[in-house]
Amino acid sequence: MAKLRKFAAYQSLERPYTRISKYSKKNYVRGGFPNMKIIKFDMGTLNKEFETTLKLTSLDSLNIRHNAIEAARTTSNRLLEKSIGKEYYLKIKIYPFHVLRENPLASGAGADRMSTGMKKAYGKSIGSAARIKAGQTLMEVKVNKINIKVAKSALERASKKFPCTCKIVAA
Repeated sequence: MAKLRKFAAYQSLERPYTRISKYSKKNYVRGGFPNMKIIKFDMGTLNKEFETTLKLTSLDSLNIRHNAIEAARTTSNRLLEKSIGKEYYLKIKIYPFHVLRENPLASGAGADRMSTGMKKAYGKSIGSAARIKAGQTLMEVKVNKINIKVAKSALERASKKFPCTCKIVAA
């Protein structure tokens, strides 16, 4: 399995990676969209009315990688399912549209024959990330008033998986 690159390289919100050329045929995102780890965006009972809504909001503006979103989803969903059953509705409110790229440079013997350095440095797609602004809702849980404590702890567990400081807001 390939080792994940440190997220500090991709964390800040900068201009998205797009190929801009003076020839219109070459204005595209090369390499396609990489496989995403997020399986579901809606969990629990979808068509039921619940009494309260809890939201997990971000306090920072940054990129969040798709692995972090999936890790937060699994931990919170597991806790809700074990303690409440299906009496909840969990929704992920962000989607990783931003393609992360890497230009791997080889070092050592024979490296000059393998890499082109910075000559064609657009890079291969290695993953995707969601671009988050401060105050944006990351996840939302709808539960009945009896289960508010469980929902808060599920969102707290999810906030530990995100690379930003988060706040739980009751709406």
